[in-house]
This record gives sequence, structure tokens and C-alpha cells, in this order.
Amino acid sequence: MSVQSASTRGIQGARHPLIKGRSVPGQTLKGRRRRETLRTLAFLSPWLLGTGLFFIYPLVTTGWLSFTHYDGFGTPTWSGLANWRFVLGDYPFFWPALANTLWFVLVIVSLRVLSGLALGMLVIRIKRGSNLLRTVFYAPYLAPPVAGTLAFVFLLNPGTGPVNHLLGKLGLPQPGWFNDPSWSKPALALLAVWGVGDLMVIFMASLLDVPQQLYEAAMLDGAGAWNRFRHVTLPHLRPILGFAIITGIIATMQYYTEPLVAGQVASGQIGGSGQQVEPGYPSGSTLTLPQLVYNLGFQRFDIGAACVVALILFVLSMAFAALLMRRRSGLLSVED
Repeated sequence: MSVQSASTRGIQGARHPLIKGRSVPGQTLKGRRRRETLRTLAFLSPWLLGTGLFFIYPLVTTGWLSFTHYDGFGTPTWSGLANWRFVLGDYPFFWPALANTLWFVLVIVSLRVLSGLALGMLVIRIKRGSNLLRTVFYAPYLAPPVAGTLAFVFLLNPGTGPVNHLLGKLGLPQPGWFNDPSWSKPALALLAVWGVGDLMVIFMASLLDVPQQLYEAAMLDGAGAWNRFRHVTLPHLRPILGFAIITGIIATMQYYTEPLVAGQVASGQIGGSGQQVEPGYPSGSTLTLPQLVYNLGFQRFDIGAACVVALILFVLSMAFAALLMRRRSGLLSVED
């Protein structure tokens, strides 16, 4: 009877959740997971701190200020949807600026991608002088935006510029360029294509990475130049094309320096400190949403309305990026 009781107590003791000198496996696993979580948060803390201070906090503050009346000096006062009604309904410059911005996104991004790809394919096929061509095509990208814009305004001056002088010698029409609302946006598109050296280098690296065996196999199958580009080169370039388009859209949605400088220099209204100059010369044809943000916020001191335009700009940029990222079977797909 005593032996049976001792064995029973031994079995019960073995089933007891705690054994002297040992911990429960479940509790050990929880402690290990907790330590791993803390270690992960410690490594992520610089990113979390930077994202919170420089992205989440400004975004939330911008959203809150869009519902207030704030001049940048006093205390913000709640105004509800007044700023949104003003920007979307009563402000006459918003919709033309949005149309111009979308025009720049469509035209400039398309031209930069196509010209960058064409230059990359040209340079890698030239055997002699390729290093010189790389330097010539890449050097304009290194020029500061203000300096490059000033140079283009001088070259495309309708009265004294060498471009119109050459066109006149050839008997061709001489556009007004930055002084003509019909030609101001194409002139800015030419300026953007002039600095396409960054995309050229990216496409060159990707083109040189295409396996030559694929081209040889396609040639053995009788594929011509277009079919080799379509079925060999293009599938390999699709991730790079997606990257170039997404980054180009985000950069063009923030298009500010070039149209502002070109409009002010062409109009002769280069203002000094404290002088208010209306952007968009000529006739609002170069007005963009980032210029509206600066004009409303730092020239008219209407911070609430400027925040509305900034939020619309942010939403449009995120929408374009999300739309392109979700098209797995499109530009970002690497499937054959």
C-alpha cells in the first residue's frame, strides 16, 4: 500500500506543472519570443523614430491644419471644410494647376523613359567613343536645376536665342517657347529630356546584364531585331521600367523649380526678398501644384489651404504608385 501511494505521488509529481530547478517549456518560449521582439524593435528603432518624426507626424499635422484657419503666426482655429471648399470650388488656379501637373507627369515621364532607354541601347552598341558619349549624355544631369533652366531660357529666347535664329535660317517656324502658353510646357519637356543621363546609366546597367545566350537563341529561331527586343530585352527590363516610371511620377508630381524659374526669367519678374510674384507665366501654363503650395502657404500665408493642396498631391502620388505596384502582370512583372 505504501509502495502504491509512493508511485502515485511520483506520477502526480511528474505531472505537476513545475519541477524544481526547471521552467515550463511554454514559459521559456514566451520569454524567448519577448526577447526577440525587443531585439527587433531595438534594431528598428532608428527607422521607427525617423518615420514617426519626419513622415507620420508631418502628415497628421498637415491633415489637421487643412481643417483650420492658420496664417503661420497665430493659433490655428478650427474652420471645418472651409479650406477644402475654397480650394476645390472657389480657388480659380487649382484645376489648371492640376491639369498642368498631370500633363507633365504623362509627357515628361514618358519622354524620359523612352529617351533614356534609347540612349542606353545606343551607347552599349557603339564600340569606339562610347566613354565620351556616356560623359556627354550624363553631364547635363549633373547641372543644377536653376542653372540648367537659365541656360534653356537663354537658348530658347524668341528674340535673341540661338535656337530660333537657327530655325529662322532654315526657314522653319520660330516658337515663342517660354513666352508662349502653347510652347511653354513642351519647352520644359525638352529641358527634362536634356537631363536624362540618370536613366540612361540605369538602363545601360540592365541592358548589359541580359544574357547573350538568349539573343543567340532568338537569332537561331529567326527572330528579327524587333522580336528580340520584345521577347528578350523588354521582359528583362520590366522591373527597371517599373522603377523608372514610379520614381519619375513621384518626382514630376513635385515639379517646382524648373517651371518657376523659367516663368520668372522669361517674364522678367524676378522678385527679391519679400516680393510676391504670381507663378505660372505665361498665362498659368506652367503652374503646378507644388507652386500652389508655396504660393498659398508662404506668400499668402494661408497655411490651411496650402495643406489641402499638399494632401491632394500626396494622395495622387500614392495612388499612382499603388496602381503601378499592383499591376503584377504589367511593367513590374518578370514573367515571360
